[in-house]
Amino acid sequence: MSIKPKKFRVKPKTDVDLDKWPTSCAALYESKKHYEALLEENVAELRHQQSMLYAEDRYALLLIFQAMDAAGKDGVIKHVMSGVNPQGCQVYSFKHPSAEELDHDFLWRTTRVLPERGRIGIFNRSYYEEVLIVRVHPEILRAERLPGDRADEHSLWRKRFESINDLEKHLHRNGTRIIKFFLHLSKDEQRKRFLARIDDPEKNWKFSSADIEERKFWSDYMKAYEECLSATSTAHAPWYVVPADDKENARLIVSRIIVSTLEDLDPSYPKVSARQKRDLQAIRERLVKGQD
Repeated sequence: MSIKPKKFRVKPKTDVDLDKWPTSCAALYESKKHYEALLEENVAELRHQQSMLYAEDRYALLLIFQAMDAAGKDGVIKHVMSGVNPQGCQVYSFKHPSAEELDHDFLWRTTRVLPERGRIGIFNRSYYEEVLIVRVHPEILRAERLPGDRADEHSLWRKRFESINDLEKHLHRNGTRIIKFFLHLSKDEQRKRFLARIDDPEKNWKFSSADIEERKFWSDYMKAYEECLSATSTAHAPWYVVPADDKENARLIVSRIIVSTLEDLDPSYPKVSARQKRDLQAIRERLVKGQD
């Protein structure tokens, strides 16, 4: 079954209703062995494209992953990016902001680690936390000590969406291509994964009692995600809603979308001029004769 990225893409200026976006879809693989072969095929192509992206040094690629707890962000990053040259890839995870970060604007901590040209940057959570968890938990917003009147919260979120869209438009104009993934997990599947983390001693470290507390705000998070996806999925920085109840499916979909985006960029190795070729040949002859 071929994967069509457009199927998962949120069209610009679309009112997103996550109840209408599936958390699961028909299996894209026939067996575990088939899944591994398909993933390796995508990873091999990603490795090839990334090598040319790095050599060309013209574009950067920023991958943003957002999701509820246990949706599989870490697993997607681990399996999909496993074949990429570490020299050309940067991964950042964003937790609760530090005191220094709280003293800057909400885009500061992520902007300073944006990928350079030729690199792939990966944000495991991102500046979008500022319109998601901060929206669900107003006490975090109060800690930011924003100037002015914050009474009109609707206006605050709208302005933050505008700031995000302006930033992403600026980055696109300057050569950074942005792909944003929302791993869409069902509440029931999250429950199963939490139980698995409790039952498996090797996974106990992944579980926190705070994860259970956050489940109480599920509907609030879904509302926040819906408005965020609706307001910030654009032609130059699209959101993809990836069904995440099946981890293997999610990895195949994400890897195919990344490869497709790189193929559209059509990177290539820098061309060598006729003069450079002659110089290289002359150097080769000296090396062969031991004249170095």
